Amino acid sequence: MTAYRKIPEFSNISAEQFFQEIVPLQKPIVIRGFADHWPLVSAAKNTPQAFVAYLKKFYTGNKASILLGHPEIKGRFFYNDDMTGVNYIKGDERLDLFLDRLLELATKEIYPAVSIQNILPSHILPGLVNDNTSSFFPDIEPRLWMGNQGTVSAHYDGSDNVACVVAGRRRFVLFAPEQVANLYPGSLNVTPAGAPVSLVNLHDPDFERYPLYKKALENAYSAELFPGDAIFIPMLWWHHVDSLEKVNGLMNYWWNGSAVKDAIKPTVIDSLNMAVLSMRQLNPAQRNAWRAMFDHYVFKQGVDPVSYIPEHCLHVLGEITPEAERQIKNYLIEKLK
Repeated sequence: MTAYRKIPEFSNISAEQFFQEIVPLQKPIVIRGFADHWPLVSAAKNTPQAFVAYLKKFYTGNKASILLGHPEIKGRFFYNDDMTGVNYIKGDERLDLFLDRLLELATKEIYPAVSIQNILPSHILPGLVNDNTSSFFPDIEPRLWMGNQGTVSAHYDGSDNVACVVAGRRRFVLFAPEQVANLYPGSLNVTPAGAPVSLVNLHDPDFERYPLYKKALENAYSAELFPGDAIFIPMLWWHHVDSLEKVNGLMNYWWNGSAVKDAIKPTVIDSLNMAVLSMRQLNPAQRNAWRAMFDHYVFKQGVDPVSYIPEHCLHVLGEITPEAERQIKNYLIEKLK
């Protein structure tokens, strides 16, 4: 059994402390009792039936996108065997029927994996968020995820993430961004769920095929969360998630990075695609030269260019107006045509 590193835990942390002291460090933390005051969490702590009944109070009849996997996938939503597609099917269903089915499957010994992922409550369950508010994110609508026992392979988000368990239990295994090569991530553009995922099965790793995964595990962090608990996952931190109960629910908040609406910023995948396309023909020496350029101008690993270039000459390196951002965006669009 892997001896994971422990994620620091907090309780009664204020929003000010979180955003001023925790977020800038870009290290994960667990916040115990983050949402203990939510009626949604109280219902889930009562019984799964109470959790479902509470959700149904807000339901308006709109359908949600459902994932369904055969029992043989053992809850792991992933590629199919030859990676020509995925090992589950996807379709739209009424949320109330999904919830009833979730309770029914909880009584079975053999059952398919079912999941609803990344839905906006305002579309499916208007009023739910107003009844379950967070002082940390008064203006951010969370996303809702529900299902039975299942596994989501290690992947990353392009935004900082606070994920709050509202029903059941979830186990998170986190890997720092610098472990990316040791995780053997798959395609940028053909993925089971929209983001590149580790090709290694954490519960049954093939070390002969993926030998560096041992190093990733040696540096991995883990925590188990209960209803009301939350975890802060910094952007680009890889996270493997196991839903451990037959009825599970989670709400999460993305508030910066690629999650910002109308931001003039490419997503992580967009940025990587553009970099790969523009530099794919470079030889090793040329790649090293470009690395030095990125380290200087983008990542500022040496002398900060802002410190010696006159302010009126900084342009994109300094503070720019929204209008200037739009001009840069339009210029790049023309270049990419």
